[in-house]
Amino acid sequence: MALRYALLGLLAERPASGYDLAKEFEGDLGRYAWQAGHNRIYPELARLAAEGLVEGAEEGTRGRRVYTITAAGLAELRAWLLQPQLGGAVRNEGVLRLFLLSALDPGDARKMLNEIVAHTEQELARLKDTVSGETPISPGGRLDFGWLAAGYGLRQYEASRDWAVWALGEFDKAERRRTGRH
Repeated sequence: MALRYALLGLLAERPASGYDLAKEFEGDLGRYAWQAGHNRIYPELARLAAEGLVEGAEEGTRGRRVYTITAAGLAELRAWLLQPQLGGAVRNEGVLRLFLLSALDPGDARKMLNEIVAHTEQELARLKDTVSGETPISPGGRLDFGWLAAGYGLRQYEASRDWAVWALGEFDKAERRRTGRH
């Protein structure tokens, strides 16, 4: 269901073809927020058009259709964004692995935690460039698309790194207690 809103949000930013939208999902949007390929994007665009939420603005070479969001599409996107996000079923494999971390022997658990630290440090270096500097404003006077999400990602990676360093310290404490070294 979220794919429809991702497409509406992208089209609220600027008109785009299905191909252009697929490219967005191949970048940071797909990497950090929501993945979708051509096989899901084009049918969803057809549904959105049938519901009057988007319309084909122009048709280019080889039948390439550029879509724009309609007023009804903007209204639906706005309603969805302003709707309180309620619980729901959670399926987060990464967090499940953390719940089960104690099933590993301490050496393997440390290896996993050190990999989390290394991975988050790499992502932090990449995102710091994106979020550093002056706040980017689009020609329309809004924050550039995705910039706030990049800031969220930066802080999530900082929290993940800090947690993994803390967890390594907890393994150290447990090891000192186990061996009687305080």
